[in-house]
Amino acid sequence: MIITCPQCETRYQTDASKFMPSGRTVRCAKCGHKWHQEPETATAPAAADAVAEVEPPPVVATAVEEESKPRSNFTAIPTPLAETPEEPKRSRLRAVVGWLGLLILILLIGWAAVTFRQAIVASWPQSASLYAMLGLDANAEGVAFADVTYARETEDGAPVLAVSGRIVNVGHEELPVPPIRVALTDNDKRELYHWSFSASVATLNPGQAVPFTTRLPSPPPAARHLELRFTKTGE
Repeated sequence: MIITCPQCETRYQTDASKFMPSGRTVRCAKCGHKWHQEPETATAPAAADAVAEVEPPPVVATAVEEESKPRSNFTAIPTPLAETPEEPKRSRLRAVVGWLGLLILILLIGWAAVTFRQAIVASWPQSASLYAMLGLDANAEGVAFADVTYARETEDGAPVLAVSGRIVNVGHEELPVPPIRVALTDNDKRELYHWSFSASVATLNPGQAVPFTTRLPSPPPAARHLELRFTKTGE
């Protein structure tokens, strides 16, 4: 059975057995037009055959039958917008800003590690070796020597070694001042003699400094180097 859309005149071939005597509503798959299609009459086949002889074969398609094929609900999927020329520039700008922020963060961490190294070493003594590798002075005690000088003098006709300087609290809190050990070594850094003394104060406030002076009568003649360090009580 051949039916024709009255709107766009598209022709379809369908099964006549699907049509009841009263006909049925169909929809054109091409233009969507709906119409009531009567069933094929006794003379319809001859007419269809006559049309088939003089016209090209009908378009192979199936009419959409409203009663047999319910309409489906489809969800449209949005198509992504094409990238505009400005988008690559924005992406590069975001990348540059991100790397710049990371660099600034690293510099701030490095600045804090250097500026507050004494407090860091006081809290984590193992880090002193790392600062030493970088050539930065740091000590776990939180106090340090400054402006250390020594000189050979004569007192009552006998040689005397005078050592002076300052003790500075480089930490951020009040700290005790440990005893000080002075060692004399020769050219091969072998220790010849050492002695200890205490500073004139027991504690130092942050940033506070106190001078010190110590004297050794008759120092070893072979002494060539002097080393100062803080010791623990009783050492």
